Amino acid sequence: VQLQASGGGLVQAGDSLKLSCAVSGRPASSSVLGWFRQAPGKEREFVAAIRWGSENTYYTDSVKGRFTIFKDNAKNSVNLQLNSLKPEDTAVYYCAYTRNGSIRQARGYDYWGRGTQVTVSS
Repeated sequence: VQLQASGGGLVQAGDSLKLSCAVSGRPASSSVLGWFRQAPGKEREFVAAIRWGSENTYYTDSVKGRFTIFKDNAKNSVNLQLNSLKPEDTAVYYCAYTRNGSIRQARGYDYWGRGTQVTVSS
């Protein structure tokens, strides 16, 4: 599995962005695609994830109600819609894939894409 993230940018607080993670290969039904982010000087943190087959979704509390993760089956991609962005959302965002690891822990993921920068100005 190879992953390629795109869609980051510089926006103002309250704006929206959509990040996309193109997935090459054929993920297993039970596998999970996740989004993580890492701000300067901070550890990489879980943002959201979706199970490939069931499309069950998972979010960290700080983004619930603002971010939405969803699959685009036609494009074999997993997207993250970011609404009501805040300056504290500024980070490099990464998509990642795990066959059966821990969903909310970065160490549980097997493959990572390159990050895409999201910068939110106040």
